[in-house]
Amino acid sequence: MKLRLWGVRGSSPVPGPSTVRYGGNTACLELRYGDENKLIIIDAGSGIKPLGDKIVREELKDGPVKAKLFLSHTHWDHIIGFPFFVPIFIPGTELDIHSPVNYEERSVEEIIGIQLSYQYFPVRQSELSATIRYHSLREEVTELDDGMKITTKFLNHPVSTLGYRFDYEGHSIVTLFDHEPFRNVFPTDPEADGYDEAAALEGEEVAEQENARIRAFYAGADVVIHDAQYTQAEYDAKFVGWGHSTYERAMKEAHKAKVKQLLFFHHDPLRTDDQLDEMIADYRGRIDGKTSMRVDMAREGMVIEPGASSSRE
Repeated sequence: MKLRLWGVRGSSPVPGPSTVRYGGNTACLELRYGDENKLIIIDAGSGIKPLGDKIVREELKDGPVKAKLFLSHTHWDHIIGFPFFVPIFIPGTELDIHSPVNYEERSVEEIIGIQLSYQYFPVRQSELSATIRYHSLREEVTELDDGMKITTKFLNHPVSTLGYRFDYEGHSIVTLFDHEPFRNVFPTDPEADGYDEAAALEGEEVAEQENARIRAFYAGADVVIHDAQYTQAEYDAKFVGWGHSTYERAMKEAHKAKVKQLLFFHHDPLRTDDQLDEMIADYRGRIDGKTSMRVDMAREGMVIEPGASSSRE
């Protein structure tokens, strides 16, 4: 397997001189595997635009585009690039879109259709030249006939969101793009209004059980691309309940799960390249000598091949 990162930001695209090194595009990964160089795309943030341009420029001469797109969820920063993905306008393209089952009133197909309406975009969904098939996913294991196994896990985010584990020929890549660790939502202070000892104890137990299931989902993975939008101090001060993780928690949990390489992902749009440089140096220093796990900041253009000695760009 070979993974290339096309978008690593969270919340909104932020192009400009202060983000040029790590990149300003939102979530999109390209996963290639097998002798046929099959294509899996994870999320359709603004990073899918340059990916599509590259596919058309370099690969269309070899035949129609065939790909599987796995959406973590439908928040704007994870689908904003889809209308600009050029292969969907080219006859012969076949695209299977997999996404979490939507427990609300609209299907993902309808949500994409809203994007592709005249109020927002000049081309309607019905006018696309590609053949597009939509598939809803729950927590399940799918084994493709080419040896790729895909496992899904619901994450903790304000809308239905899936993490994906891709296992192929003894190696594994896991994505947890938007996820907040589970926490006890019941009061734990005996002096607090509404305190109930039994509920507080049960809340702690349930939260730990759910967090243990997340660890089991990516246990032993070669690469985990993990939401780390906040520092622990930022999270505690303002962002509890927003659906995102911290650098500190991501490191702690990945170390427990014996992950080989951890990539901090979904960078806050206000983080500059210089700040990210300082932060990765700090976090590497904190774990130096304490774990064999490699820790990196996700960066546009980064290429990762599980089992290889290093990432490259």
